[in-house]
Amino acid sequence: MTTATVLSVSSFPTNPMSTVSSTFCSHFGGTDFGKRHAAFQFLVPHYNFKNSKIFHKRFSNGLSSRRGFRLSCETKTEEIKIRRCSPYLERTLVSSNGALTSDDWRAVPDIWRSSAEKYGDRIAVVDPYHDPPTSLTYKQLEQEILDFSEGLRVIGVKPDEKLALFADNSYRWLVTDQGMMAMGAVDVVRGSRSSIEELLQIYIHSESVALAVDNPELFNRIVETFCSKAAPRFVILLWGEKSHLAINRMEGIPIFSYKEIIDLGQESCKAFSDSDDARQHYKYETISSDDIATLVYTSGTTGNPKGVMLTHKNLLHQINNLWDVVPAQPADRFLSMLPPWHAYERAAEYFIFTHGTEQVYTTVRNLKVDLQQYQPHYLITVPLVFETLYSGIQKQLSTSSALRKILAFMFIKISLTYMEMKRIYEGTYLVRSRKEPPYFVSMLDWLWARIIAAILLPVHMLAKKLVYSKIHSAIGISKAGVSGGGSLPSHVDKFFEAIGVVVQNGYGMTESSPVTAARRPSNNVLGSIGLPIRHTEFKIVDAETGEALPHGSKGIVKVRGPQVMKGYYKNPLATKQAVDEDGWLNSGDIGWIAPYHSRGRSRHCGGVIVLEGRAKDTIVLLTGENVEPLELEEAAMRSSLIQQIVVIGQVCFNDHFPQVLSTFGHISNLVLTYGFPFVSW
Repeated sequence: MTTATVLSVSSFPTNPMSTVSSTFCSHFGGTDFGKRHAAFQFLVPHYNFKNSKIFHKRFSNGLSSRRGFRLSCETKTEEIKIRRCSPYLERTLVSSNGALTSDDWRAVPDIWRSSAEKYGDRIAVVDPYHDPPTSLTYKQLEQEILDFSEGLRVIGVKPDEKLALFADNSYRWLVTDQGMMAMGAVDVVRGSRSSIEELLQIYIHSESVALAVDNPELFNRIVETFCSKAAPRFVILLWGEKSHLAINRMEGIPIFSYKEIIDLGQESCKAFSDSDDARQHYKYETISSDDIATLVYTSGTTGNPKGVMLTHKNLLHQINNLWDVVPAQPADRFLSMLPPWHAYERAAEYFIFTHGTEQVYTTVRNLKVDLQQYQPHYLITVPLVFETLYSGIQKQLSTSSALRKILAFMFIKISLTYMEMKRIYEGTYLVRSRKEPPYFVSMLDWLWARIIAAILLPVHMLAKKLVYSKIHSAIGISKAGVSGGGSLPSHVDKFFEAIGVVVQNGYGMTESSPVTAARRPSNNVLGSIGLPIRHTEFKIVDAETGEALPHGSKGIVKVRGPQVMKGYYKNPLATKQAVDEDGWLNSGDIGWIAPYHSRGRSRHCGGVIVLEGRAKDTIVLLTGENVEPLELEEAAMRSSLIQQIVVIGQVCFNDHFPQVLSTFGHISNLVLTYGFPFVSW
């Protein structure tokens, strides 16, 4: 600690300019710009205001008519400020000032130094739909993250403080997110389309001190509520012009544009590199892998949103272990369209940037055009997108001429049968039974599937040339589509397999950072969510007793691994209910693990996980039979007459009605025949 005579500056709304003149100007040279510079330089000796464009812009033309400054002189004891750094990203600065560094990634922002060194001049991001359209190399992206991080330090953000980031998908979201993490802050993320009430609740519950917003539209929508109930220390505007803001309600709260934060960071970084004295004002620390990196609030469909605390260690597990699922190569192109505050999109983005890929930002509106224009190698998205593509293809085929329509649907039906036979003889056909088939039976099964597949293969190959190749060129996904964040309907899954578009299904939760299991390119078992990713364990337990069940038995799915959250923020009771003492996370899903067989049609399925719905959604009929509504809903959705459906359970006073509807076929026929948008029993 040091004792010094310092000046303090306070801001206040100023219509009476005479007050400003008597306080600031009389003591520091009136309106003389050079003396005003000297005063500010005395306030913050390590920052070079003389060369600051931001300082010149704001103060060279006289004092603002909207704000004044009072300066007072006092003697006080100052503590050396803490400067927390990402250990590998800023290792040069950290090591030269006595803090411990590491050659391994200990924090998420560490990945940018490695990627910049390996893939420096490769294109990292393409953001064509924002103003201005932007394309950055890996070196440029790393530097922008460093500049933004330093800009946050300049405006007074401290390590461990929480900053709300309410914005949608763009490269500036990525820079802001990583800039906040890189200086030791915790970002609290949500999308711009959330309600004002939800955003306010998240901001207050998380104890955020400031706010970064997507655009002027969001700012103007929330400004009145936030100023009256939250009073952020400052606001950062990622996109758009400050002239479009309703700033009359923001008296006393500074507003910075994205560019201003970058400029402040650049100037401060230059001051640090040019002056050894500037670095002496700080104590240097490195981010720990156990530090909280982000707070992600769950959807809150069953109550108020809960803040999931994800650490750097949680997210680094995803970065280090997703290559088995998506073997990305340098220059592979990905299309990004999901909300980045979803843990699924976020973990995927972090991962792909460690392998030199190119990410193109798109939107739902532009997806169809961008699939054809950019021809991505991978599309990481949700089941709804694949369902939409499936419906679009079906509609296109249905509107063709009669002959083309008949041929196309005949080809698809034959290809579906061919792929089913192929799964049987390759041993990737899911079977739940723990009992292995007799050797003779399995050989006959294999031989029969081989013969049928051989007969159908020429027709399937002809279909690929005449029909499927045109679909491929329209979809543009050359390596794989990865589905997660929801249930992938089996008919959609089988359709894309039949036409030769690889779709890999995965599974996870926000509470597990999120990926816990996924289908691999070499083991893409349809109907499953694949094998656990590395260092991850699954078990199935009885819903009532909690006892572990053998493979093939249906029960509650539990997960354990390094990616499981630290807990729910300020909610130890909910944390205890979700994660037990042994680290097992209760997913709330019903599923089973495929038994291991040495022969037969499921000999290569052992260990894959199959989900069958949510435990809380299970409907118990009056007969005592358990029904999973998801299966019925998926069957009904195959009809073009139905766009949305929900199956619910109700008490029925007709004793015969439940028995009539308890069979799968009758439910399906009832829905499909009458086109009911709502089915209940």
